[in-house]
Amino acid sequence: MHRLNAWLRRHPMVVDSAWALLVLMLGVLAAVESTGLPDAPMPSWKHYTGVAVACALPALMVVRRRWPDATTAAAVAIGLGQVALRVDPGASSVAFLVFGYTGAAFGRAWTSRLALVASLAAGPLTLWRLTPAEQRGDGYKAVFLAALMTTPFVLCWAWGRLTRVRRAYLVELEDRASRLERERDAQAQVAVAAERARIARELHDVVAHNVSVMIVQADGAAYVLDSSPQQAKEALGTIASTGRQALAEMRRLLGVLRTADTAGEYVPQPGVEELPELLEQVRTAGLPVEFTATGEVRELPRGLELTVYRIVQEALTNVRKHGGPNARAKVAVDFRDGDLEVLVEDDGRGSTREQLSGGTDGLGHGLIGMRERVGMVSGSLDVGPRPGGGFRIRAVLPLKATQ
Repeated sequence: MHRLNAWLRRHPMVVDSAWALLVLMLGVLAAVESTGLPDAPMPSWKHYTGVAVACALPALMVVRRRWPDATTAAAVAIGLGQVALRVDPGASSVAFLVFGYTGAAFGRAWTSRLALVASLAAGPLTLWRLTPAEQRGDGYKAVFLAALMTTPFVLCWAWGRLTRVRRAYLVELEDRASRLERERDAQAQVAVAAERARIARELHDVVAHNVSVMIVQADGAAYVLDSSPQQAKEALGTIASTGRQALAEMRRLLGVLRTADTAGEYVPQPGVEELPELLEQVRTAGLPVEFTATGEVRELPRGLELTVYRIVQEALTNVRKHGGPNARAKVAVDFRDGDLEVLVEDDGRGSTREQLSGGTDGLGHGLIGMRERVGMVSGSLDVGPRPGGGFRIRAVLPLKATQ
């Protein structure tokens, strides 16, 4: 039944043809019956006109959905001609109800208005022209009969109007569903792009920091391998621990691409509490770093803690890469009432084009990623040369906006 119903919806002319055939059979049978009676008069021009009407209306019914305006106008013209010529309505006149529905459901605005006017006038015109005076009566009886004869036409017009409104509502729902689906796909693409950018920033921070530490330690181990084997051994140990730390962080980052069952195997993202370990690692790599924390130290949201950690990590990585052999760095974290200030300064050789662009090896992800992190928490970032030489990175992160 479902397939049959779907097929009939795709082929409405088949349904209309079936109803038209039924109306045609009723009209023809009524005409034959009226002329086949023993006491029936000889057929007149009105009889043949009625037969023509009985054949024309079903023909219009077949194509009413393809050309609703033309078929409705033709049906109204046929009805007016039938009333003007005083041709008695037959069984096929039920088709006029169909065209009242058609004009309201499928026609243009003027066709719908024409169908409404014709529906309202059908009862009075039929009563006035085609009903004998002794049957229609006078006064209230005539008004009642006219209203009674008009009611089916008006109901069919109202049914067609409701069908039009319902069809427009369904079209609007389909359009809305399609629009929401497109918006959902667009949001999914934006989310994927944002996640890829986040993973790229995280991987850059991990690789740029840990690999630079490993390179410095490897160079130092190679330099003192013959003269001081113990220092070379310590440097190799630092390389091994740094490599394991980098591997653990990369596994944690790539864990977001795996299933939820395996995501719990990875360690939490680093935060402010891991800063001493980071600074000790940097000092071990040969960069002297001073650290101060002022204000009331308090717990921060995990997203803000990660931002602070990555800013310090990237800033110290840049100092090692671009500050020169004798550079020293200072890291200051100031907990204030409404915001948190992170300040990283060095006394190295100052800013270079490579440092401001984030480094050619990082393809510009250094300071760019730092700006994106600060922007995600509605903070501000100031980078540039430090008065008196060296380089300075200052980030102000609001605390209330992140709570």
